[in-house]
Amino acid sequence: MIQFLAILLGAQKAKADQRGASAVEYGLLVAALAAIIIAAVWLFYEDLASIFSDTSDKLGTDGS
Repeated sequence: MIQFLAILLGAQKAKADQRGASAVEYGLLVAALAAIIIAAVWLFYEDLASIFSDTSDKLGTDGS
C-alpha cells in the first residue's frame, strides 16, 4: 500500500512538472511571436507610416 501511494504521489508530481513546462513553452511562443511582430514593424515602418498617413488623409478630406 505504501508503495502504491509513493507511485501515486510521484505521478502527481510529474504531472505538475509537465504543466509548468507547458506554461514555459507557451511563454516562449508568445515571446517569439512578439519578436516577429516587432521585427516586421521595424522593417516596414516607412511603408506602414505611408499607408496610415494616406488613409488618414483620405478619411479626413472625403468625410467633410
